[in-house]
Amino acid sequence: MAFRMELPDIGEGVVEAEVQQWFVAPGDVVREDQPLVEVMTDKATVVIPSPRRGRVVKLFWEVGDLAKVHTPLVELDEGEEGARPAPEAPVRAAAAAA
Repeated sequence: MAFRMELPDIGEGVVEAEVQQWFVAPGDVVREDQPLVEVMTDKATVVIPSPRRGRVVKLFWEVGDLAKVHTPLVELDEGEEGARPAPEAPVRAAAAAA
């Protein structure tokens, strides 16, 4: 199931924020409270965490863009497969002994 996280109201009178840095990319699996993006307003620079866990499907803004409050920032796939990290490759016994 897809979840679109919006830019929250991060300060009194703030109506937009400039995207400074993304900490995730499409395809990444994120956990709840993991930093997603750093934004800058005319009052402060803020790191916005993920409110949920899931796989990043889409980033709606690029670095340098001005995002409006209450517009989507990122889309997460919260489905069972979307929220689960990819399995690690098995280690072969012969490779481990070498």
